[in-house]
Amino acid sequence: MPPKFGTSGLRGLVTELTDDLVADHIRAFLAACPTGGAVHVGWDLRPSSPRIADVVMETVENEGLPVVDNGPVPTPALALQAMRAGHAAIMVTGSHIPADRNGLKFYVPGGEIAKSDEAGISAALGRAPARRSAPDRRTEDALGPYCARYTAAFGAEALQGWRIGVYQHSSVARDALVTVIEGLGAVAIPLGRSDIFVPVDTEALDPATRAMLRGWVVEHGLDAVVSTDGDADRPMVADATGTLIPGDVLGALTAQALGARIVVTPVSSNTMVQAMGFDRVVTTRIGSPYVIAGMTAALAENDASKVAGYEANGGFLLGFEADGPKGRLAPLMTRDCLLPIVAPLAAARAQGRTLAASVAALPPRFTAADRIAGIDTDVSKAFIARLSADAAARATFFSGLGSEAGIDMTDGMRVTFSSGDVVHLRPSGNAPEFRCYAEADSPARAADLVAACFARVRDELV
Repeated sequence: MPPKFGTSGLRGLVTELTDDLVADHIRAFLAACPTGGAVHVGWDLRPSSPRIADVVMETVENEGLPVVDNGPVPTPALALQAMRAGHAAIMVTGSHIPADRNGLKFYVPGGEIAKSDEAGISAALGRAPARRSAPDRRTEDALGPYCARYTAAFGAEALQGWRIGVYQHSSVARDALVTVIEGLGAVAIPLGRSDIFVPVDTEALDPATRAMLRGWVVEHGLDAVVSTDGDADRPMVADATGTLIPGDVLGALTAQALGARIVVTPVSSNTMVQAMGFDRVVTTRIGSPYVIAGMTAALAENDASKVAGYEANGGFLLGFEADGPKGRLAPLMTRDCLLPIVAPLAAARAQGRTLAASVAALPPRFTAADRIAGIDTDVSKAFIARLSADAAARATFFSGLGSEAGIDMTDGMRVTFSSGDVVHLRPSGNAPEFRCYAEADSPARAADLVAACFARVRDELV
């Protein structure tokens, strides 16, 4: 399918992200959205990203605007640098999806673009090049200030005495992770660095990767293993047994550690957050633009609200100035990987317990998630529409899983059963993938729900 906007940015096959198509979208962005007088540009480590980034920078300059070249950099680091300067930003990344795909993430001076901005960009396509001149391109370090944000707020002893494995693969934050972990006093053990792009999806790690994490913690005597997806806006954390901590658990722990009072999170996130004592929990559709919209609404009611957001993938958004153990953390309302890595680990160490013990102290609700690649989005949508409209078809599909107690169509189809089990089916917003999320009273039950539903999806769609 042609490149299109998904849950976070424009995505498409590299073969379809031609120079002309990329330039057209950049001109449309500059016409439809504020820039603050300059555009910061960064990219991830997939092979096609430097070429696309060159097109982005040349197009911006041809439209008469100065370019700040931030080089290969984590998405949240680029956003932080641009927002501090009051400028727009464009990140070239396909995030966690395979290297045959790529994309663009757009930022206005205040942060991520909204869905209304996406509509404005789409409406402005087809503009002729302006062919203006621009000031000389300048380079700027965005990585240093980003790392310093966390070492300054948490301090040089936050993880002292711990050994943290850093699964580097092809994450654009692979060196930043080592810098921050060491800056917090831990011993960082770099692992699994790759010169070939590895599409790590923090929501759906394959069994081989999970086994690799378990092997590393034993081999190296680790207290945790940390990593990110390709552009470093999603965290990955495993505890001292190599057990992966789901992103929505990391998000809830981070919100708790920072003293948030209002939490905004998609409908797919673990409902245990509802029992953690926050003043209010707001659920949204899946995608950071919807989380940001919910956070913005809360701040519009009271600009002093301690509001935070996170997604089931673990990307964390901070909407207030928070207190770290050693310093302040300014708001950063874009999906970030480092805060939900550092905050839960530092909180566990400060409390004198393992990360696993911190997770065990939470309300006992457990999630699992996975995906089936290669299913066209339109096919997935039609399948879910048929199930949602036909109670008998749902009863057949979910046969043996219990009686239906409720259905939520906020984003895809989320079915709650009388047992309390939950199954959430939806097409991916970024790629031809079918996703399933499940929630239950035990990890094994949640995993079984995903496996059972995917076996039935494969019978019908694959």
